[in-house]
Amino acid sequence: MFRFLFVSISLSILLSNCYAQCEDVTLASITNPGPFSVSILVEGVDDIRNGPDYEGATIYYPNNGVPPYSGIAIVPGYCGVETDIQNWGPFYASHGIVSITLGTNDPCADWPAMRAVALLDAIETIKSENTREGSPLNGKINVNNFAVSGWSMGGGGAQLAASIDPSLKAVVGLCPWLDLNDFDASDLIHDVPVLIFTGQNDDIASPSEYGYMHYTNTPNDTDKLYFEIEDGGHGAANEPNMAGGETGIYALSWLKTYLLADPCYCDFLLDNPSNSFAYETNIDCESLELFSPYDEEILLLYPNPANGSIFLNLIEVDDVEYKVYDALGKCVQGGVVSKQLNKIEIEGLQYGPYSLRVGNLNYRFVKI
Repeated sequence: MFRFLFVSISLSILLSNCYAQCEDVTLASITNPGPFSVSILVEGVDDIRNGPDYEGATIYYPNNGVPPYSGIAIVPGYCGVETDIQNWGPFYASHGIVSITLGTNDPCADWPAMRAVALLDAIETIKSENTREGSPLNGKINVNNFAVSGWSMGGGGAQLAASIDPSLKAVVGLCPWLDLNDFDASDLIHDVPVLIFTGQNDDIASPSEYGYMHYTNTPNDTDKLYFEIEDGGHGAANEPNMAGGETGIYALSWLKTYLLADPCYCDFLLDNPSNSFAYETNIDCESLELFSPYDEEILLLYPNPANGSIFLNLIEVDDVEYKVYDALGKCVQGGVVSKQLNKIEIEGLQYGPYSLRVGNLNYRFVKI
């Protein structure tokens, strides 16, 4: 279920225009790295918060994306270290999502419940950058829009974090593990959309005993997807380029759909992965309610980032003037848009960030 703030626009209008709006979004656009350059903030080197419930962390953020940024926290598994899952950080950031990868206080003693707490504590660290003086992310974080992910015990922790904090927008489990001797089915009862990766040949968290259990025990009215990677072991989803790159494609499409409320990626999730041994989902893209994560939005702009064109859905105006400004504040394009939907060609613009002024409203997009 989506819990984004509702935008007063007809679902039928938005769905009817979805394919036109998404014409620039293809599987080929889900690259590693993505369109944005990435910088990092390292605990102990930079002045980021030192969370008490985890040990060591790295924040990855886009340099030239479109703030305010949503975020995701990612934690490793039993006796694991931050580098086990660290390649997810720059991948997500290069597609516009601030990411924090972290270690645990006691890698071989912190079980899934402790890793859930670590993930939620790491989210607090990202939030603190929104107000830290001197931070490159000061004023650029959407403090209400986060997802969690983890490998093995960390994946089990991500599921538990969703049960603890219903405000989370998405879960990405990487071969998740929970202690079956102390497992309570209520641990997985939440409505946070969950993507489960698992490996066909995983001898630590076997698909039948662990991975598929996570899928089936998550409520049926929660959007969920199960992707069992053919011939994969316990580390089958620890990087975005695994399973022929499909781990990155499905994880990013999941976050674009549920964390960023971007309808352009949902259909990719309905394709049976070519590198899967088993695949199952209950999502229905055509029936999804589309909400915006930003309460000030009364205008929807898709896609973002964009290449050849952007589309606007206007709510209460028939005709209004628009202007496009580059990063230096120079007006580089202008015209008039009309009610409900209009297409603005941006093919002639240089690559980079722009501001779009429509009437008295300001929005930002990136040309790629």
